[in-house]
Amino acid sequence: MKNVFIAAPVERALVERLEADPQFTIVDRIGDAHVLITRTINDVSREMLAKAPHLELVAQGTSGIDNIDLDALSERKIPLVHLPGINANAVAEMVIGQIIMLTRTLPLYTRQMQQGTWNRDDCATRHEMRYYVLGIVGHGNVGSHVARLARAFGMRVVALDPYVADLGETSRAHSLDELLAVADILTLHVPLTNETRRMIGPREIAAMKPGAILINAARGEVLDLGAALAALTSGRLGGLAVDTFDVEPPQRQWPDDPRLILTPHIGGGTYEAKSTAAELLYRKICQFNI
Repeated sequence: MKNVFIAAPVERALVERLEADPQFTIVDRIGDAHVLITRTINDVSREMLAKAPHLELVAQGTSGIDNIDLDALSERKIPLVHLPGINANAVAEMVIGQIIMLTRTLPLYTRQMQQGTWNRDDCATRHEMRYYVLGIVGHGNVGSHVARLARAFGMRVVALDPYVADLGETSRAHSLDELLAVADILTLHVPLTNETRRMIGPREIAAMKPGAILINAARGEVLDLGAALAALTSGRLGGLAVDTFDVEPPQRQWPDDPRLILTPHIGGGTYEAKSTAAELLYRKICQFNI
């Protein structure tokens, strides 16, 4: 019998599987836990882990693991399971939707219609997606899905990822500056590491094409959000879509600008992604219950 402590809200399907399995008991104290289930909202620090002297496994119900002290786990020889790529298609679909919304300025037209304005005069100045170059920072699980969908719309796709040897049909940029110079739309899909933290800041935004669109569906800390908002307000950026933030929920005032799309970290939040994640995490936990 293994005690399971659930440190963050998870899909009901996962709870039901654990409750129905006689191998597991859900407990309400981390100190009793053999298995700790977490999400990115948990700070799985050395201090948190110290409260679980019987811990045998950490199971993270998301793809990213930047919230976990991996050194502390390694020192105690506690294995970690997580779900890389589980929501890649869901995130990629949202990014394509944001691209369509911002290149066709659909939020602007929606606002005008709500205000009683019927304005079709400038619609012919908008371009179809096949006339844009999409720059992708990170060609892993999510980035490669975005690239595949973008090519279906006829977009030219260029990616920067020194850790992926074969980009397939995607063209390779050999430096961030090279990518910034060619991309009409830049989308971020890298994990949060010391290398990627604040990798897009004032200098990088200034190096982008005037009027370029910037999308962050990776981690909030990858982007200097203040610099991006300032560039949007000044007109340096032509559009900005943000799904992840340094602090969630963010505590700040937002510009009243239809070129800005804000979502509450829902990129991977589809029915299919959530239900698949619940089942897969349960199976991974069972593998360690020996």
